[in-house]
Amino acid sequence: MPKTPPNATRTPDPTRWRRVGLGVVLVGLLLGALFLVAGTSLRTLLADLRVFVPLLRKDRGQALIFDGAQAMQYAWEQCAFGPRPPGSEALRRAGDAIVTHLAAEGWEVEEQRFEYRGVALRNIIARKGAGTPLIVGAHYDTRAIADHDPDPAKRTQPVPGGNDGASGVAVLLELARVLDVTATGHEIWLAFFDGEDNGSGGLPGWDWIVGSTYMAQHLSARPDVMILLDMIGDQDQRIPWEAGSTPWLRETIWQVAEELGFGAHFIPQVGYNLIDDHRPFLARGIPAVDIIDFDYPYWHTTQDTCDKLSADSLARVGRVVEFTLEERRLNLARETHGQSAPVRLRPRSEAHR
Repeated sequence: MPKTPPNATRTPDPTRWRRVGLGVVLVGLLLGALFLVAGTSLRTLLADLRVFVPLLRKDRGQALIFDGAQAMQYAWEQCAFGPRPPGSEALRRAGDAIVTHLAAEGWEVEEQRFEYRGVALRNIIARKGAGTPLIVGAHYDTRAIADHDPDPAKRTQPVPGGNDGASGVAVLLELARVLDVTATGHEIWLAFFDGEDNGSGGLPGWDWIVGSTYMAQHLSARPDVMILLDMIGDQDQRIPWEAGSTPWLRETIWQVAEELGFGAHFIPQVGYNLIDDHRPFLARGIPAVDIIDFDYPYWHTTQDTCDKLSADSLARVGRVVEFTLEERRLNLARETHGQSAPVRLRPRSEAHR
């Protein structure tokens, strides 16, 4: 997949960095005074510094370079392969294009191959950086039948997967290009899941979230956190908290969205409780969040095409993830809240009850 021309690079700003240095000194003096006067513990001081310094360094998102237009191009390239159900030639070609893009951006790529109900599946896992792993994932397969299409004659046709498939992949591919992995302090895993979207009759006898379940059962290391992106490109974007997601994790990410000016699109209210690719990680006690806009009128219909997406919507999600990771917003929050407990999975259909 093509790269963006080199006009979207970070340009050093000496003036800004002088301001940053002065700000750090002032914060240090203030916290030092608190330490002497109030007896504040050194641990608390360090925790406060970890909150304030990133805000000074990033200027509330002004240096973010995630490009929504470029992400939109990646989405169109996925859609150009046609519907991409598990085991199809279109999905093979789409997966090969993902691997090529990731390798070109310098990521170490693993193709995790396995079989489910006689069909060869492939998760794609890209790794870069050092430290404990942190997963950002999306599914890249599409549903084999459009069983929610308003036209009964079309309900056996495949879903194009513009939003439910290509949108999450597009954001991951743009993150692969722009994310400052070193700044995150983690080894970042970008995970592209196969076999997510064909439960409840999508393919005979299939369950939901097959690829993510397999990956969670075969982890080579325990990740600190799992962030899932699914159906995030809707032009009328409103993303509530997914009910089953780890509370402190979703609250932290939605707070970042508010700080970046995206509060009208990231709604801090509990929405649907969904079976999605974050659940196998939650079930193993790994904090996980599903960033999803499930109120999408073209879900599982033949009208789920890339013309329903918005570059602005892709950019908002991408920049929230970029900022959250590069500014290490999850580190302190995770230390404060600790591990999450396993959860009971509920049928995806309960979202409509």
